[in-house]
Amino acid sequence: MQITPSILNADFANLQREIERVPSADMIHVDVMDNHFVPNLTIGAPVVESLLRVTSHPIDVHLMIADADRWAPEYAELGVASVSFHVEATQAPIRLAREIRRLGVRASLGLRPATPIEPYADLLSEFDMVLLMTVEPGFGGQAFLDGVLPKIARTRQLVRAGGTSVAIQVDGGVSHETIERCAAAGADVFVAGSAVYSAADPDAMVRELRALAETAAPAGA
Repeated sequence: MQITPSILNADFANLQREIERVPSADMIHVDVMDNHFVPNLTIGAPVVESLLRVTSHPIDVHLMIADADRWAPEYAELGVASVSFHVEATQAPIRLAREIRRLGVRASLGLRPATPIEPYADLLSEFDMVLLMTVEPGFGGQAFLDGVLPKIARTRQLVRAGGTSVAIQVDGGVSHETIERCAAAGADVFVAGSAVYSAADPDAMVRELRALAETAAPAGA
């Protein structure tokens, strides 16, 4: 069970310090938004490159951008740990995943809440992780969508049926109130933004969330 705090909810004027506040995090989740694929604008490659210089934490980049086929390899070339791109924003997801992996970076397929997983069942082995949005992408602090829980369960079933080790990441509204349901459904990587950075002790919250997920995970998960 991995907890990846999102700096979308951190202090953008002090990102190095904010990352240092969560030493127990498994990765640091960085949301890149372009005001086209989603109605918000955040940061880009120069900031990601700067973060890599000031932290030893693996960086998990989530691209909520249009034309991912063009831009995703640039982030992989920076040396991040993982790049997630949305299937709704790419023309050739398999080619893009293979290019990202060729660069030595984990490739993750992102899906909006209403995008079904079933059309991609036969392609899962091409990815290291599937990112299931549990809110509509674009803004932090949204309420968790319980309607995505069955999709998490179906994705876990497909991964098991395919005999692969694909991780299942959930992003949006993850907190101490929702993480157990996500873990029980089959998720094993959790993005938590406001739940972590609004806590009095962000790192303690990271550890608490991980413990809750581990307790709720199905036997043998």
